[in-house]
Order: sequence, then structure tokens, then C-alpha cells
Amino acid sequence: MPSIPAALRTLAREKPDAPAVTDTTGTLTRSEVVDRADALAHEFLSRGVSVADLVSIGLPSDASFLIATVAAWIVGATPQPLPASMPRAERDAVLELAKPAVAVGFDAGPLADSLLTLPEPLAGRDPLPDVTAPNLKAPMSGGSTGRPKLIVATNPAEVEGLVLLGAAMRIKPEDTSLITAPMHHNGPFLTSTATLATGGHVVLPGRFDAETTLQHIERHRAGWVYLVPTMMSRISKLPDEVRLRYDLSSVHTVMHMAAPCPPYLKQAWIDWLGPERIMELYAGTEAQAATFINGVEWLEHRGSVGKPLIGQMQICDPEGNRLPPGEVGEVWLKSNAGPSYRYIGAEARTREGGWESLGDLGWMDADGYLYLNDRMTDMVLVGGSNVYPAEVEAALDEHPSVLSSCVIGLPDDDLGNRLHAIVELGGEVSDDDLRAWCSERLTKYKVPRSFERVDHPLRDDTAKVRRSQLRADRLPT
Repeated sequence: MPSIPAALRTLAREKPDAPAVTDTTGTLTRSEVVDRADALAHEFLSRGVSVADLVSIGLPSDASFLIATVAAWIVGATPQPLPASMPRAERDAVLELAKPAVAVGFDAGPLADSLLTLPEPLAGRDPLPDVTAPNLKAPMSGGSTGRPKLIVATNPAEVEGLVLLGAAMRIKPEDTSLITAPMHHNGPFLTSTATLATGGHVVLPGRFDAETTLQHIERHRAGWVYLVPTMMSRISKLPDEVRLRYDLSSVHTVMHMAAPCPPYLKQAWIDWLGPERIMELYAGTEAQAATFINGVEWLEHRGSVGKPLIGQMQICDPEGNRLPPGEVGEVWLKSNAGPSYRYIGAEARTREGGWESLGDLGWMDADGYLYLNDRMTDMVLVGGSNVYPAEVEAALDEHPSVLSSCVIGLPDDDLGNRLHAIVELGGEVSDDDLRAWCSERLTKYKVPRSFERVDHPLRDDTAKVRRSQLRADRLPT
């Protein structure tokens, strides 16, 4: 089976001048991406990188990130993506786990050999032998706790896997894909590399901006667009005269993932672009199983994230008994193809029969469609009733002045916990107005008792929020 680098070389020979990656500095062709990755691969070899080593990549979400990823695969190593702006203490904790042979884009100190700049291509280099990396990737995940772990994929860096993934995600051969989220996150990492592997053009617009995203779609005639619900919300809240100004006729698929999408927001996008163009994926980085759903299906199963099309899923009570349709329990997943990953720095939550859990709560309908509630660790017990923060946040985020929100439970002598909402606002709105807004959409015990305003987004560009850290910061010392 051809390796990913071998497939990219073939594509470069067929159409050397075809655009491969566009970022804020310009466009690289297929041949330029391969040549630059080759140069970096030679540098890796000179520094002792060998097959199955990890290469930590802390570069911005631009062409350099993809070049470093391909270079790691060329020498048989495993790319280990990191946020470019990750605080030193957090980054060191990950590097202690990873023990990479080389760290690219930052000074790793004594933890790894550091490569701060990428080499320029040089003519006359000997071609490197084709090697298939035994592990496709090793992204990090801290979930809502912030404790790092690495998720090492057990599938090799063969092109077939990326081609199949691209087909499942509706990335067409030679498509133009607009990747709006940071490359260290699993979704952008896989969809950008799948686009490259199918001869497509990856557009990396830099830090997300709602109107700029629409400009890039029009300018590059993007066919496939990656979004997370936070981005979808910000685009939908643009004034109509701005949002409708741009030509989105090239888009055949808007794929959203990474966080629950509130039904009102999903409906707004379906009404705008049509149900056929809206797709959703639910899966963990661990990739034991996955669901897909398009807008047409969603209208028939409002609120669902789809049926399992990869692997198996079931809903169980705390004792591991399978629950009937309609009852909320823990979502358990099972791969049909054997282990898909291994952890470094964590242990999987497992039960007999090869089932694993990522800690999500949800339920299935009689047709086998999955509906998510929240993470088990995020659920708040208020006066004996379960409250799922995601449901409250969805109600808050629907308010035209709310840009982002996070709901946590804080100690309460009477109720055990009270709901506290942290909100980023785009306009003036009082606590009473927010409370009234929520009261129209939620039962009384789900309405936040207190509100706090912040002047920064509460979710990062991958739609993740460190809820436990936000709660810890607000507990009495």
C-alpha cells in the first residue's frame, strides 16, 4: 500500500504546478510542498530521527505545519502536533510524555532537539527511500481537565486511509478545502492531510474571523469547509447585509464537528445553505467509532448526531446494562477493526467485550440515531436534578448579544450546586434580561442563578473549553 509521501510525489509529478496549500503568505504548489518536505526530512535524518520516533510540531496553522508533517512521514516518524502558542509549562508536560526525537518550531530545551526554522529546498539531494510510518499521528488531548495525554494512532501513514477518510467526509478529489481551525486539533489535521492526499488544495486562513471566512470561500471557490459550532454561530450573527454579500455557490459541504451544535443554529444553517450541504461528524480522536448525519436526515431526527457508520455504539447504565431507546446513559464505543490507538499518559475507560467510553452521555432513538447530552464530568447536580451545561449554553448562545458562554456549577448550601454562567457579550444586556431569555427556553432549575462577563472567547478555535479549570478558578480558597 503506498505511503502518504509516495502518493504526494506521484501527484506532484502529474501536476507539479497545481496549488496545494494557501496560507496568509501565499500559495505553494504540489512540487513545492514535496521539495520543502524533502529538505526538512533530510534535516530530520541528520539529527537522528528514525522510524517510529515522535516529532513534535509546534508551528502556526500554515503551510509550514503541513510541510513538517509530511517530512516526519517521509522518514517514517510520527507527527505529534502541538499548539504553536502553548504555554511553556504545559508544553513541557506534553514533551515529558512524548519524548520526541525533534521539536519543530520552538525551543524544547533539554527535552528534545529543537529545530526553530525550516530549511530551504536544495537541488542535487539524493532521493530518500520510501518508508511508511507505522503510526499516522499522535495528537494530544487534555479534555476538559487540562491533564495532557497523547493519542497515538495505530494505523500506518498509508494513503488509502486518508483517501477513505476523505470520501467519508465528502472531500472530493482535487477539492479546495477551507480549514478554519488550528492544525494541532485532530479534525483539521486529518481533513487537511486528506485533502492533500486526494490532490486537493488546502486553504489555511489564519485566526478565525467570521466575515473573512466568507471572503475566503468566495475568493478560492472552496467546495469543502470545516467549521465548529462557535464559528457557525459567529457567522450566523453577522448582519444579513454582510453575511449574504458573498457567493457561496461553490460549497458542496459544510462539515461541523468537535462540539455539540445547538438545534437552533443547525436549523439556521440548513435554512441558509440547504440541508444537503450541511454535514456533522461525531467521533473521538481515538476513532473507535463515528457517526455522520446530513441535514436531510437531521430534519427527520432533529438534534441527532447520526447513526454509527464506523464501529459500534450503545447506551448503558452505570452497571453496564444496555438501555432501551430514549433513556440517557453513558455512550460506549467499539471498533470493528481492532485497536485504533494507544494512550501515552492515560488509561482507557473500558469494559468487557472491547467497549470503551470517552465519558459522553446520550441516548438513541428507535431508529438507532444518537443524541448527545454532555460529558459525564460536566454534568451539574442542582437540588437533586441533573443539568447538562451544554443545554444551558445552547440557550444562552442563541441570544443575539451572546458571543460565547460557559456554564459551571458552584457550591450552594441549599441546592448543593448553583448554575453560574460566564458570558462573552457583543452588546449590552442585563442579568435580568439573560435570566428571562433562559426562562423562556429552559425549566426553572436549569436557569443560571448568577452571571459573569468576560472580554475574551470562552472556547478556543477548536470549540474546546476547560470547564473544570474555570470552575476551580472560581472556588473559594
